[in-house]
Amino acid sequence: MIDVLVAGGGPAGLAAAIHSALAGLEAVVVEPRTAPVDKACGEGVMPSGVAGLRVLGVEPAGRELRGIRYVAGAARAEASFHGPGGLGIRRTELHRALHERALGLGVRIVPGRVGEVRQSADSVSAAGLTARWLIAADGLHSTVRRGLGLELPGGAHRRYGLRRHYRVEPWTDFVEVHWSGVGEAYVTPVADGLVGVAVLSRVRRGYDEHLHDFPDLTASLRAAGAGAGAGTEATGVRGAGPLLQRVRRRVAGRVLLVGDAAGYVDALTGEGIALGLATAGAAVRCLAAGRVREYERAWTLLTRRHRLLTGALLAASRHPGTARLVVPTASRLPPLFTAAVRALQ
Repeated sequence: MIDVLVAGGGPAGLAAAIHSALAGLEAVVVEPRTAPVDKACGEGVMPSGVAGLRVLGVEPAGRELRGIRYVAGAARAEASFHGPGGLGIRRTELHRALHERALGLGVRIVPGRVGEVRQSADSVSAAGLTARWLIAADGLHSTVRRGLGLELPGGAHRRYGLRRHYRVEPWTDFVEVHWSGVGEAYVTPVADGLVGVAVLSRVRRGYDEHLHDFPDLTASLRAAGAGAGAGTEATGVRGAGPLLQRVRRRVAGRVLLVGDAAGYVDALTGEGIALGLATAGAAVRCLAAGRVREYERAWTLLTRRHRLLTGALLAASRHPGTARLVVPTASRLPPLFTAAVRALQ
């Protein structure tokens, strides 16, 4: 019998499989997509996420991120990370590095989808396989979570994300967050000559329409690319959402939810990868120690600060007048902004 069956071969699922292999457990990942997998993502890995990758034995190449900068018109606020920096990296490169590490440790990756999940007192079966435990890491719209009846209504405040890359030389080693009355744009240097621009908003419309809300950003793209919008787009637009996903609990019998499948607030603070790696590690540690019920508390503690900070920023972003005050306030109170940024470590 397999020790750990993992539903989903994204970063959180591969991290769970790698942690399992490092703990001496046999892990099998079920994933329908071919590696490397791309998806809408801000592609900035916070310092804690970089540390989490090192624990897994994964050190992918990318652009070092020195900190975070908020921009709104003439108002700016920036703070550097304390100690090691973050990493700007294409989602495909991150996935390739995790995928190769998992295979190198003997993890089996099976093409397919996890459909119905059946449990007994000592096993769980899905996708034609039987294991002692199932870790569901099948993303924002987890079918395992839905099938187990663990979803809660998402609420009225829905936000969506869109991302595109530009062939321009990065003009900063910070993650730049540009604020408008209806959303934010995140600029992340991910490679030499390549910048990712992700937009988060409660308004559903085209990517180029969103960029019109950020004239300073479009000016920076034009300056860096000698005419952004005229052949500098490196990739098409990818989208994700609604982002808010509420979950009843993260343990259901022999199934544990990790990463986005375990519940999601918003991508506003850029901690998705870091939290995915951290929750995957916590789930495997609980399994290996025979204390599965402790995972719920571990998840709560790991994500508490993120949920509080993200919730506060989201509350501000829902009101255009208040959202426009975020950056001026941060620029007038640099110690507070620096403390918030360093909390992401």
